[in-house]
Amino acid sequence: MISQLKGFIIDVSMESATLDVGGVGYELLCSLNTLAELQAGLHTNTTGASARLTTPVTVYTYTHVREDALQLFGFSTKSEKHLFTTLLKVNGIGPKMALNIVSGGTVEYIHGLIESEDVKGLSKLPKVGKKTAEQMILALKGKLVVHEADKVLSSRATLPNILSGSVAQREVSSALVNLGFRPVDVEKVISQMDPEMDLQEGIRQGLAALSSL
Repeated sequence: MISQLKGFIIDVSMESATLDVGGVGYELLCSLNTLAELQAGLHTNTTGASARLTTPVTVYTYTHVREDALQLFGFSTKSEKHLFTTLLKVNGIGPKMALNIVSGGTVEYIHGLIESEDVKGLSKLPKVGKKTAEQMILALKGKLVVHEADKVLSSRATLPNILSGSVAQREVSSALVNLGFRPVDVEKVISQMDPEMDLQEGIRQGLAALSSL
């Protein structure tokens, strides 16, 4: 079981990052929070192409083994990894769904929703319905840990506004906020977009619109 990797980030895409460890490239499926942090660390060389980080980074990993595949999930903090692995204990939540949930907000925000038994708030996270929200509260309340070193300013005051609307709009909103855009700007852009848009197309349109503000 691989619990963490230390190396150089050489590529970041919409769903994963590639980490060079001793000449071996590991593809890590990551939350939007982690992808945004890793992307921010990449710089651009004089030709306009992405260049790898000049200092190594540590990524905390979870290894998921299936009959037909071995997948590595990567997280920038221990708290985010802990949230992910704890979500896997909830009936009906697998690795891909857990990653979507983790991408829906900061660890502190999701932790707060669970501790306050906020079914409505949890139901606004990507891929989470009322039944799953209730199961999350039942299984996880009092069991989540936010490491002191990982604490960031909570976005609880702003996330509920951008998590209104359709499921597609909420997913695109979460993605754009976690990429570093202001919630107030994201909300303005999302309100003008197709509520049934595809996630990747929505992010593409959102990035284009936000860059012109």
